[in-house]
Amino acid sequence: MKAMSQTFVQPEIELNNGVGSGRWMVVIFNNDHNSFDEVIATLMRATGCDASEAEIEAWEAHTYGKAPVHFASKEICEAAAEVIESVGIKTDVCPEWDD
Repeated sequence: MKAMSQTFVQPEIELNNGVGSGRWMVVIFNNDHNSFDEVIATLMRATGCDASEAEIEAWEAHTYGKAPVHFASKEICEAAAEVIESVGIKTDVCPEWDD
């Protein structure tokens, strides 16, 4: 039996300006000052996520006391955290995991 030759094509990797490609994350913390609507709107503005994702993240922070809301490079996470903190929501920018 004759073997068939196969051609393998490497997939192209699309760069996304650092979003989701870093080892850093932004964590938000629950508070009694910001409304759900304000948190959702702020997360959408700061991270570019849609309303559904922002609502889940707001619920998670409310329910568990904190929630990771964005993963990217340290610089992008710090910029997102600055927008989130501008409305009084406490954040932490930290490595995604410990080595």
